Amino acid sequence: MKNLSKKAAGSYNDVVLTAVRVSVMSIIANAALSVFKIAVGFVSHSSAMVSDGFHSASDVFSSIIVIIGIRLSAKKSDTDHPYGHERFECVAAIVLSVILLITGCFIGATALESVTSGNFDGFVPPGKAAVAAALISIAVKEAMFWFTRYYAKKIDSGAVMADAWHHRSDALSSVGAFIGIVGARNGLPALEPLASLVICLFIIKAAFDIFKDAVNKMVDHSCDEETEEAIRSLVVAQADVTGIDLLKTRIFGNMIYADIEISVDGNKTLIEGHAVAEQVHNAVEKEFPKIKHIMVHVNPA
Repeated sequence: MKNLSKKAAGSYNDVVLTAVRVSVMSIIANAALSVFKIAVGFVSHSSAMVSDGFHSASDVFSSIIVIIGIRLSAKKSDTDHPYGHERFECVAAIVLSVILLITGCFIGATALESVTSGNFDGFVPPGKAAVAAALISIAVKEAMFWFTRYYAKKIDSGAVMADAWHHRSDALSSVGAFIGIVGARNGLPALEPLASLVICLFIIKAAFDIFKDAVNKMVDHSCDEETEEAIRSLVVAQADVTGIDLLKTRIFGNMIYADIEISVDGNKTLIEGHAVAEQVHNAVEKEFPKIKHIMVHVNPA
């Protein structure tokens, strides 16, 4: 959980709006790219390009899941969910990681079957248009990866980051398609499935990383040491705080909850001690917008 200073983060509504806009752009781009690749694949007799087109189509579904997850996570707290709905974004990221895993396994299984069968009788070399389509796909999907990744890091969204890696998996798939198409045009039809087999491993690795990050955010994983140290420094800088006895943080979706015990002069009245705790509470929530709530307990020094 990085970049938590008030300079780096906006309101949660701004985060949701940005995530939805990025996802809508992904849907439009993937839909257009999918139709383009499938059409070129059929015209150029390239099964690799047709498969790559359907891979892009799966990204449309993934972006829709991101939008649903983010919209649900933005709902306000209610009686049944007093701590909010932020973890719905983690659910969306987990769903995407599973889709990514299935996509990788499907590509790998298809490639493995082609390699082991070794049956390339009646093979028709793909046309030049398939080569151009693969290069265009690589460029577009790689650009989409960096664009989506930039905003995912900016708003600290696991679901949007998962969508970014789905773009990267599609770019890698297109690299495999390009290698296979070029190989097939030069009398090496087996090169296509071999390249796809290697690519599936990269996709599965990305799926695992996304799944691990989402699960960490759902099981009350603590913040990184850098963030906790920044919180400590802010708290001890507050007037009348003589020390910190305990600090615990937990990530809830892409937000944070914190519990802290501070030491205050034992001769102060209850009202004075409460005022110090309230000062600490307000200072931390103001400086770290991703901290949704911090519970401050006062111990007599």
